[in-house]
Amino acid sequence: PVAEEAMVTAQIMGNRVELVADVGVAGIHRLLSVREQIAAASVVVAVAGMEGALPSAVGGLASCPVIAVPTSIGYGVSFSGVAALLGMLNSCASNVAVVNIDNGFGAGYVAALANRR
Repeated sequence: PVAEEAMVTAQIMGNRVELVADVGVAGIHRLLSVREQIAAASVVVAVAGMEGALPSAVGGLASCPVIAVPTSIGYGVSFSGVAALLGMLNSCASNVAVVNIDNGFGAGYVAALANRR
């Protein structure tokens, strides 16, 4: 639901959006299979739970802003998204910015603004 919220928000604001789902870092080959789409993007919204590593990996592939959205989905010691949030805040990719847990609307809004430039 978080990724869809970001997508719909950006679409309502007049942006063309491509949704790529299920490309987490646990199966890095899935992420690498869409690297051309990532490279062609003006802005990327990366939604992830668990440890929140996806935005850093996407940031390494992208030459555009990456808006990271931690989700409250996860098991084990995910602390309702806090683990993913902390991982994203500590991203070593300098093109990654983070919104709050489950904030698909905020991510879609910022992505739409960034895409206007």
